[in-house]
Amino acid sequence: MGRTSDAKNKILTAAHSLIEQRGYSALGVAEICKSAGVPKGSFYYFFESKETLALAVIDEHWAAERREWECALEGDVGPVQRLQRLFESMETQQRAGQDSCGSVVGCMFGNLSLEMSVQADAVRERLQGIFEAQVDLVTAVVAEAQESGEVTVADARAVARSMVAQAEGQVLFAKLHNDPSQLSTLWTSCRALLGVPEPQVPAHA
Repeated sequence: MGRTSDAKNKILTAAHSLIEQRGYSALGVAEICKSAGVPKGSFYYFFESKETLALAVIDEHWAAERREWECALEGDVGPVQRLQRLFESMETQQRAGQDSCGSVVGCMFGNLSLEMSVQADAVRERLQGIFEAQVDLVTAVVAEAQESGEVTVADARAVARSMVAQAEGQVLFAKLHNDPSQLSTLWTSCRALLGVPEPQVPAHA
């Protein structure tokens, strides 16, 4: 039992790395198995198709990323500070990816959305669900900021959706330019969507 479970984990790990770095369409089952160090028969024991594997990789990646989002948005500070913590962390994450892979990998969900949105309905629907879940997480904190009077936006969910879209766009620019600093203005853009003024720099005496 342990050996078969290990083979599945090896396939998932290899596929995750390859999809993150190269995308989905260019990969074949044989290449994934070679990278995983498992026989091709093991692949079809665990996964009906390459698309089924892609869904498993997406789910695994989102489970880890969701934990990071929830941790950033937990309530040890005010809601606006928590939102700032989340969106400012995205540059750090892309820098870590660049250090690990040699280039900015971007967002797996955004990359796959561009690559597969007209190819695989199941993948498209899964990605739609993930982005809606991201919007849900941000909406809850924006609504909290509304209630506390920190922001005065008219529609918390509309603002949250715009913030998630802004993040995806700037992550895409970071990938395109292979430059994580493209994300350095992300929180400034999100703060503008919230209507939160820039902190005032004290004048020197």
